Amino acid sequence: MATLLQKSKVMKIAGLSLVVLLAACSSDQRYKRQVSGDQSYLDAPPLKVLNIPAGMILPLQNGEYNIPATASTGAVGKDLDIRPPVQALALLTGSRVENSANSSKLLLENTPEYSKLWSQVNNLLAEKGYKVSHKDDAAQTLTTDWIIWQRADENVPYQGRYRVSVTDQDYQIALSVSNEGLKHGEKVITNPVDIQRYNVIMLNKLASGLSLQQEAASLSSAKNSGALTVQSGSDNTGLPQIIVRAPYNIVWSRLPHALENIGMNVTDRTRSTGAIEVTYQGRNPSDWEALGVEAPPLSEKNYKLQVGDLDNRSSLQFISEKGKPLTQSENDQMVSVLEAVFSQSKEK
Repeated sequence: MATLLQKSKVMKIAGLSLVVLLAACSSDQRYKRQVSGDQSYLDAPPLKVLNIPAGMILPLQNGEYNIPATASTGAVGKDLDIRPPVQALALLTGSRVENSANSSKLLLENTPEYSKLWSQVNNLLAEKGYKVSHKDDAAQTLTTDWIIWQRADENVPYQGRYRVSVTDQDYQIALSVSNEGLKHGEKVITNPVDIQRYNVIMLNKLASGLSLQQEAASLSSAKNSGALTVQSGSDNTGLPQIIVRAPYNIVWSRLPHALENIGMNVTDRTRSTGAIEVTYQGRNPSDWEALGVEAPPLSEKNYKLQVGDLDNRSSLQFISEKGKPLTQSENDQMVSVLEAVFSQSKEK
């Protein structure tokens, strides 16, 4: 009996130790940042100069395969952060990004669409609960208070302060985010890699929020738009394409509903590249009769739809899985079909 009790106590202690160990592992996120495996390579001896015995003649050498001596000052082993760098996202129409050691920029076309960018940025910061410690509306510049970044790959969250500005640069508008301080717990961070990582995170927060606002505005504009004129055209190489007489934002917002109405299921779409993946499943004869057009002569399979921005017009080009665009007759039939669905009542 005493032996059984003793074994029971041992099992309880072992079980409790296992629970504590698992809990400690689940809360320690270092494994997401550190290399795993054998690190004995760090103890490898350095290269030595080859000692040539007296009287030995070596083949001629040209130095092509010589390994130069270098002095490494970067982190190694467990101190090396293996996470990939964070990429700045060009989510807004006509945008591109620039990164430097201390700042990240989103460069936008200087169009009426971005005339209220400064007020949009301020509204977005307020929505996200990011406090502002200083603001100069005349210069369109502000400095945030400390923002805490809760990330699943950090045990202790980083905190950052940022200088956010909107400036006109001739034909461009620049939304800039620069570092005004970065801390990890109570430690002040000066590592350029970490500074750039959290600058980009802040810029992406702004870009994603502005992109959602842009999408909502486009949807609202599309809902207030009536019929759209659709014509047959060709690209620079003479291949057939479809021309819609409406800006890119309106066409992009109305396309999913229009494609659905002609039996095309949208499986993926990327606004920044204008690429839409669709699967054509066809419609019943009565559906085509209700639209007042004939069914397009397309096979029921996957297609890529490439949408182009032509300022006050937009281009559409359907491409098969084998990379071939529609023939001229197929393209002309799709013109009639799309004009019919775009001429229907406003978007649902």
